[in-house]
Amino acid sequence: MEMVSKMVSEKPLVIFSETSCCISYTIKSLFNDFGVNPTVYELDEIPRGRDIEQALLRLGCNPSVPAVFIGGEFVGGANEIMSLHLKRSLKPMLKREGAMWV
Repeated sequence: MEMVSKMVSEKPLVIFSETSCCISYTIKSLFNDFGVNPTVYELDEIPRGRDIEQALLRLGCNPSVPAVFIGGEFVGGANEIMSLHLKRSLKPMLKREGAMWV
């Protein structure tokens, strides 16, 4: 858990993903379409990826990917991110945390 906390506290937008997950790809594309450059950790490509996945599950990320953190706080997975986007709440949140300037 401490490792995840450190990873998400260093950048305004962090996504935990897996390269083979099409839903993760969709969420990463959404942020890229906003002109935002998220920090992405591909759990199937990094050392200790399985340990991080277990920590995400303990934090309540189920499924474990995609897991989106904004301003160091867990926001949710794909459903929560899409819901925030449809409510027009996602971009203001990104701006407030310094992940998006325009």
